[in-house]
Amino acid sequence: MTKIAIIIGSVRPGRNGEAVARWVLDQARRRDDAEYDLIDLKDMALPLLDEPAPPSFGQYTNEHTKAWASTVAAYDGFVLVTPEYNHSTSGALKNAIDFLYTEWNNKAAAFVGYGSVGGARAIEHLRGIMAEVQVATVRNTVMFSLFTDFTDFSTFTPAEHHKGEVDAMLDQVVAWSNALKPLRASADA
Repeated sequence: MTKIAIIIGSVRPGRNGEAVARWVLDQARRRDDAEYDLIDLKDMALPLLDEPAPPSFGQYTNEHTKAWASTVAAYDGFVLVTPEYNHSTSGALKNAIDFLYTEWNNKAAAFVGYGSVGGARAIEHLRGIMAEVQVATVRNTVMFSLFTDFTDFSTFTPAEHHKGEVDAMLDQVVAWSNALKPLRASADA
């Protein structure tokens, strides 16, 4: 079965991303088209990129890198849950992406953003970043406003219409993850 990881892209204390990601996971687990798992970058405890060789060489020397590589390699697609910090994604998420290369290749990604403008600018930056690691990004996104989808900017209270947005996004990421399987298979051969 297709495996999709929902990645919490913030490690900040008091972050809103965990509640958002868990809500997306709850919506996803109502479906039967893929296996959905939650990955918390906080649990991965990645330092700033500390590998001596470029990730495209695949010569990982650190145990934390090897563990992260094994985690990412196990999935066919991803839903990246990103905050918007200073008109972009979080440094933690960018760093986690930068650690690896081949493990991302020929997979699909979707985005869930949150912030004052729904994380739109963070999502746009992530599209370019993911393209560089050969990940196909889907069009449909889900964007949560700190003004309308959170109470006091901290308690997640999503509007009902977001459920349909999540389904449309997941339809695309699952379809694209499946469509890219032949490319992953030929790369593994």
